[in-house]
Amino acid sequence: MAKTPRKPPAKAGKTTGARAIKVRRSRFGFLKTRAGRYLMLFLLIALLAGAGWAFWKWRSLYFGMPSLPPVAELWDAKREPAIEFVDRNGNTLDVRGPRYGRATDVSRLPDHVPQAFIAAEDKRFYEHDGADDAAIARAAWSNMRAGETVSGASTITQQLIKNLVLDSRQTISRKAQEMKLARELEKKLTKDEILSLYLNRVYFGAGLYGIDAASRYYFGKPPEELSVPEAAILAALPKAPSKLNLRDNLEGAKSRQLYVLQQMQDLGFITQDEVTEAIETDITIIDAPDYDPQLGYVMDTVADRVKLMLPRPPGDMVVTLSIDVELQQKIHAKLNERMEKDGEAAKASQAAALVIDREGRVVALVGGRDFTESEFNRVTQAKRQPGSSFKPFVYAAALESGFSAYDVFEDAPLSIGKWKPENYGGGFLGPMTLSEAMARSTNTVAAELTQEASEESVIGIARRFGITTPLKPFPSIALGSQEVSLWEITRAFGTFQSGGLRMDPWLIEKIENSRGDVLYTRPDYNRDRVFDHELAKEMNGMLSRVTNASFGTGQRAKFGNWTVAGKTGTSQDWRDAWFIGFSNAYVGGVWIGNDDDSPMAKVSGGGLPADLWSDIMEIAHAGMPPEPLLGAEVGMEMSEAAEERITFYRGMAQAFATASSSRTGSGVRVIRQ
Repeated sequence: MAKTPRKPPAKAGKTTGARAIKVRRSRFGFLKTRAGRYLMLFLLIALLAGAGWAFWKWRSLYFGMPSLPPVAELWDAKREPAIEFVDRNGNTLDVRGPRYGRATDVSRLPDHVPQAFIAAEDKRFYEHDGADDAAIARAAWSNMRAGETVSGASTITQQLIKNLVLDSRQTISRKAQEMKLARELEKKLTKDEILSLYLNRVYFGAGLYGIDAASRYYFGKPPEELSVPEAAILAALPKAPSKLNLRDNLEGAKSRQLYVLQQMQDLGFITQDEVTEAIETDITIIDAPDYDPQLGYVMDTVADRVKLMLPRPPGDMVVTLSIDVELQQKIHAKLNERMEKDGEAAKASQAAALVIDREGRVVALVGGRDFTESEFNRVTQAKRQPGSSFKPFVYAAALESGFSAYDVFEDAPLSIGKWKPENYGGGFLGPMTLSEAMARSTNTVAAELTQEASEESVIGIARRFGITTPLKPFPSIALGSQEVSLWEITRAFGTFQSGGLRMDPWLIEKIENSRGDVLYTRPDYNRDRVFDHELAKEMNGMLSRVTNASFGTGQRAKFGNWTVAGKTGTSQDWRDAWFIGFSNAYVGGVWIGNDDDSPMAKVSGGGLPADLWSDIMEIAHAGMPPEPLLGAEVGMEMSEAAEERITFYRGMAQAFATASSSRTGSGVRVIRQ
């Protein structure tokens, strides 16, 4: 078999017919070098650092961002404490703190009212989701071109968040949080709910928050009655509330009003004719409310009591008072008139009065002559010696101990330990019934009665009837030597008027917030019986003789055809003079004296105080037909001759019973060594 000859190997340096394959060079081949690897590591670190910084920056925008409060809390968020005082008819008597007005809802407002605010503040309100991205972009471009902030883009929802949740710092972080929270709020509330919240919380300047407050303050009407020009000028205010105050800068506000009207037209809310008519319409701003400063005594008392009733009161309280404002003003004027006439001669500089109806409603409280000169309330804050006006509690304790109005005691020198009580004006009249002793305000009989009934019993009666000031069991308590307030002694007399039921007077009818939520309403209650009905009738018979008997110390308290009962009171050295009394309709108390406790010119309770009491009660009872007073007929029907016979025969019996006796050689009865 023939062999195929082998080809000799090619010689070096010579090419063959085979094709050479070219390997492509890698683009990142340099990374295989040490320098390349270092560069790659640097870039990777820079990329991670940039991403970390961006993530940190994004997180920092929302760092410390508060969570969106519950919707109910937004109504009360960031409210300064405020109280609006109203009378029983809803008329505002005074406002302390900002004025928030009543809550309203867009559904109750004419269309042009919310439309004016949308045109002024947020034209795409019903289109965006809480933050208007298009408006933000336009504002950013405008500000960048101007090199300063010339345009904002806050929506109504964002303004709510800024005002109620966040602070007012102008930073990117706060703006980002504002937008985020605004979008959250839009998921929780409808557009109308957000707009209602805005209209109730937006600031209008002059201490006015909410459209109701602004509408009533500037136009004297609720927002439901606002016209187009009025709505437009109110919508102009939130942009610069202090600068555009309608009483100080009406022309500046009108300039902004024109812008609002034009925007309303552009949005199709009103026509050109309506714009023209609104521009030509005069804006009438009412006078600022003129609240009576003399009601300050009432307001202070109410504000203090609200704090006790509501440990955490809302910032927008509306408190309905029991006061009859017209009656209060007339009584204050009469009190001042009489003090102007008689005060200087009496050397008395101050007076106070309290009137309570038979149900316990305080209809008038005059804490002094002028609140603007002295805010000290002499009805509730002053503690003074009531003198003989305290004696009815002594007699009530005696009746409970078994005595009666026609038991006979002797008005004669008396010693109780080292204390020897004396009568006003001096002298002693001998035997007399308790009824006569009450009418004459005989000190010795009251002092002896206190020892018979016990000082503790007298204190117990006073406490049950409503006197809360601590009292001590001293013999002189019989003559009213321990201080009480006009408020508590007047309410205590209400127990006699009612036939033994304790009077719990009130100044506060109701407490609400601006949304109308009732936080407190005075409950109906059954008055506690603290004294026997028949004994109360007997007390009223004695007290009616104080004003009706020819020898009664309180005759000057009578007025008209009304039957009244009461008691005079004069403290030591004539430092205080009182008359406390009642008809079937009202219980009232009057005090006169000096704040520095200096003596008056021998003014007794049966003088100027009884006159003043008669004056103010005549005002309170005006137009009312006279009504009988429980138990008064018992004291009215007894003739003086009949009482003298009772005194004589009972006095003889008592004389025989005590002949052994307690008299000293000087004729002074000693009750206690």
